[in-house]
Amino acid sequence: MAATKHFKFINSKTGNTIFYYSYTAGGDAQHLKAELEKIKEQVAIQNGVFTGTIYWEEVVEKDNHI
Repeated sequence: MAATKHFKFINSKTGNTIFYYSYTAGGDAQHLKAELEKIKEQVAIQNGVFTGTIYWEEVVEKDNHI
């Protein structure tokens, strides 16, 4: 079973997260990047901003065990 990865799409001009996306397909890194680029384009269009203004980051949970 493929692990789910979570991403947030951020407007670089404001620093605001404007979209969250979960990736569960078991594709390779190239497939993941293509999927993220497609989502980035959709997010830019929906928010009326230039595609180059949007970037994504993987959301990684930190282990806070003491």
